[in-house]
Amino acid sequence: MNVTILIPARDEQDTIVELLRRVMTEFEFFSGEVIVIDDGSQDATAELAASVDGVKVIKLQPGRGKGAALREGVRQATGDVILIQDADLEYDPTDYPALLKPFQEGEAQVVYGSRLLGARAGRSFGMSSWTFYLGGRFLSWLTSFLYGAKMSDVATGYKVFRTQVLRDLRHQADGFEFCPEVTAKLLKQGTPILEVPIAYTPRSIAEGKKIRWVDGLSAMWTLIKFKIRT
Repeated sequence: MNVTILIPARDEQDTIVELLRRVMTEFEFFSGEVIVIDDGSQDATAELAASVDGVKVIKLQPGRGKGAALREGVRQATGDVILIQDADLEYDPTDYPALLKPFQEGEAQVVYGSRLLGARAGRSFGMSSWTFYLGGRFLSWLTSFLYGAKMSDVATGYKVFRTQVLRDLRHQADGFEFCPEVTAKLLKQGTPILEVPIAYTPRSIAEGKKIRWVDGLSAMWTLIKFKIRT
């Protein structure tokens, strides 16, 4: 199986090298490529990423958002499977085997890594991130209610797709609405989403977390919009 790891990044110079070290360590077990899409960083993110052997860097100017970065990454991906990896250290690449196993065994077209399944369900959400936890739980409930598919963690950063499945969705979102848009489109067309447990180490806004409460409102509207759209 040929895998493309897509890493959208903006102003992540403090974490990008360590993240890529972890990615490349796990990636030794798979064939494919690692692509960092630098979304108009004002720091040394792109240069640091380019210094890591085996990593391809795409530079976008100006910064347009996660969805726009991923759209370009999907366009250039050559793998049979695309795995989306955030550029911080919240998500652990040691979960790659669990995320990719359903594809190797022909069990799935789409896999989401759930922070709310398994023995560690929800335990990694500390007091500094409880609002993100509650917001994610509500979005998962709303998704399940609107689309009739039981989902535990639609806001997860770990999303894995058969490449053609993701390309066929033709997502339009430029920002964080990428996540609810692709989820809504998949479920509306009847494509099942398999969830597997993953680890999670949240960071605070002070530590560089970029998503805000307004992104939650945008996610809600996106889920509703695609439900009622004919």
